[in-house]
Amino acid sequence: MTTISVLTAVHEGARPFLPAAYASLIAQELPPGWSWEWCIQEDGPHVSAKDVLPNDPGIHIGSSRKGGPAVTRTMAFARSTGSLIKVLDADDELTAGALARDIAVLSTDTSVGWTTSRVVDLMPDGSLLGFEGDPAPGVLPQGAVLSHWSAHRRPQVHPATLCARRDLVTLLGGWMALPASEDTGLLTALSVLAKGYFIPETGLRYRKHEAQSTAHPDHSSGEEWEARMHLIKERAEALTGFVKGEFMNSPK
Repeated sequence: MTTISVLTAVHEGARPFLPAAYASLIAQELPPGWSWEWCIQEDGPHVSAKDVLPNDPGIHIGSSRKGGPAVTRTMAFARSTGSLIKVLDADDELTAGALARDIAVLSTDTSVGWTTSRVVDLMPDGSLLGFEGDPAPGVLPQGAVLSHWSAHRRPQVHPATLCARRDLVTLLGGWMALPASEDTGLLTALSVLAKGYFIPETGLRYRKHEAQSTAHPDHSSGEEWEARMHLIKERAEALTGFVKGEFMNSPK
């Protein structure tokens, strides 16, 4: 049996949404020979994810000192065993067939290192809000996400839908040690190392609510934001130089 590891970082404010995330996970139909494990990592004490979830042998809950989403998600990755790594934020929901589509792409084409998919916002009133501007379905060439991000300061595809090969995530050390945008940092770096694939079917319902980290005033502007953006770009460009054999060859 081959495993896809679904990683979820959860803090106290997101705990009430875990049952909905679980319902979306158990509704997934996987190809023959595949199974999932759900690695939930609690960000600090007093989260108590087990209090809102059933006793399912596929759920593995761990806890670590409070460190934010990057540290918490990377700790979930450290406890996982799957050959494929799928992100599922505690307040989001997978759509029907999401995992099967990820598995199909990454099982068929070994040159593709990661996948993302279309996403819709799940609004507080239950309505769904879609977006324009998705890339064409299919292969995303190496470096395409970085090029788009450098030009627009936003990802070409949504990092909350990411599924990647384990060895690539390991090579990059998991998620960037940033207070936010850690998933954009990982996605941008992955795009430098390997081709990706955009799945046009909606793969995620991205819940919008007041307690989410993206609602913080420092998330999209200010000194912290500028520092995060600078480091994401600098690392991805250094990786680009390494891949091309140019890293450290020219004095600055």
